[in-house]
Amino acid sequence: MSADQMSIGEMLAATVPMARTLNLEFVETTPEKAVVALPDQGDYHNHVGGPHAGAMFTLGESASGAIVLAAFGEQLSRAVPLAVSAEIAYKKLAMGPVTATATLGRPAADVVAELDAGQRPEFPVAIAIRRGDGAVTGEMTVVWTLRPNS
Repeated sequence: MSADQMSIGEMLAATVPMARTLNLEFVETTPEKAVVALPDQGDYHNHVGGPHAGAMFTLGESASGAIVLAAFGEQLSRAVPLAVSAEIAYKKLAMGPVTATATLGRPAADVVAELDAGQRPEFPVAIAIRRGDGAVTGEMTVVWTLRPNS
C-alpha cells in the first residue's frame, strides 16, 4: 500500500515506532476529531496496575498528531508540523484500556491563513483521555506549529 492509500492511523503506525510499540489503535481520524485507543497491556502498566503515565502521554500526543495530519495534510508540501509544547494533567486513576480524543483549539482555516501570510502559525490541540466507563482520567494540551519549508 502506498503512502497515498494509507490511512492516517496506518501512516503513523508505520512511521512512528512508539505508536507501534504501544499497539495504539487509531479508531477515528478526521479534521474535526481524532480518537486513539491504548489497549490494556501489562507491559505498560504502572505500580498500581493501570496504564503508565508515559504511555498515556504518548497516547494523547499521538491523537494530537493524528488530528494535525488530518486537518493540515494538504499543507505538508510546504510546511512541517512540529509539536512545540505539551502539558498533561492526570485527573483520575486509569485502569484497563484508555482512549484519547483530540480536537483542534483553533479553526484550521485560520491556521492556514497565517501560513499563507508567511507566518509560522501555532495552535493548540486539546485531548481528553478516558477509561472504559467514560470517566476523564487525563487532560492534555499539545501546542503545534506548521514550520514553513525554506
